[in-house]
Amino acid sequence: MIKYHSLAIVVSAVLLASTFAHAQPAEDAVPLSVYVSRVKNAEKPGGIFLMKMDPNTGALTKPEQVSDAVHPNFLAIHPNKQFLYSTNQITGPDDKQIGGVSAFAIDDATGKLTHLNDQPSGGMGACFVGVDHSGKDLLIANYASGDIACAPIDSDGKLSPCSQVIHLEGKGPNEKRQDHAHSHSFWLSPDNRFALAVDLGIDKVLVYKFDADNGKLTPNDPPFAAIAPGAGPRHLAWHPNGKWLYVITELSNTVILFEWNAQKGELHEVQTVPTLPPDFHGTSYCAEVLVHPSGKFLYGTNRGHNSLAAFAIDPKSGALTSLGTTSCEGDFPRNMRMDPAGKFLLVSNERSGNLVVFKIDPQTAALTKLSDTQFGGTLANIKILQK
Repeated sequence: MIKYHSLAIVVSAVLLASTFAHAQPAEDAVPLSVYVSRVKNAEKPGGIFLMKMDPNTGALTKPEQVSDAVHPNFLAIHPNKQFLYSTNQITGPDDKQIGGVSAFAIDDATGKLTHLNDQPSGGMGACFVGVDHSGKDLLIANYASGDIACAPIDSDGKLSPCSQVIHLEGKGPNEKRQDHAHSHSFWLSPDNRFALAVDLGIDKVLVYKFDADNGKLTPNDPPFAAIAPGAGPRHLAWHPNGKWLYVITELSNTVILFEWNAQKGELHEVQTVPTLPPDFHGTSYCAEVLVHPSGKFLYGTNRGHNSLAAFAIDPKSGALTSLGTTSCEGDFPRNMRMDPAGKFLLVSNERSGNLVVFKIDPQTAALTKLSDTQFGGTLANIKILQK
């Protein structure tokens, strides 16, 4: 049983039964589109699902499948809100299945998806996609092969073949998980001048100068920030002020604060804090990290401990102070997303196949469970679109 700390969870059976379970959005609220991806496994096929969310109450409609993508590990929405991109598994030469990325058009009225095209991802095991702020390029991370890539986006939303693929080299001290490079995510700096590749296998955040017009990546000087050996960095989150960056580590279960030099593209490590309570001695792996839109709080997911860790952010230094953990109400919390206003936190539990909505206390960061939607299978990513 999970031991709760200072961040207590509040559950109301009445609200679960009547108010938040697949409710219809309020008439006076413009609903948000919530996209949820499920990866194919032995029990359930892959796909992308759409729900509508009431921005005032957090109520969700019943999921509707809008794509039969096989391996949509990660999703990204174009800045113009007209297109959605996904990792996938596609058919390559000789009818072999290879790593791929897929483009979809978003119906402006309904939020439903229309498949546009597919392209090879530039490696094996595509696990992450992100659109640059200008909307010209898709950045791709391939976990299995350790390759990062850039694919130009056409004016109609379709993807062109990769303009550049970079194969990363190296390994870490964990022989089972760090036998070679394992690129896990690929992010843009707030000003779109740099791209940061987070690699679990070689314990580095690599920094590249980014040319959006030509889809080109050039190693920065310095070319990377080293992470503690064996930590296994996975994802990152920017603070709204653009000066602080937080990296979550999958293998050592920590969050690392970096100061960001926007002119030089340089990272300076400031602080490392654990995401797990000191009395937990089991196996757990961090996955996702988010900063609240207010800049006051940070959340991280613990897969194994099956909890959501919360931290207060010092407004002067960016330093983190633990606020404890809350049960994720499922098994293996892989991804989470907040609505644009920061009222609600949505969590996808990979192994239990359920999506949980929590209400966020804007003063304390405390989470109150509102609803639980059962998908089954292997849940992966969440993206929220506000039209």
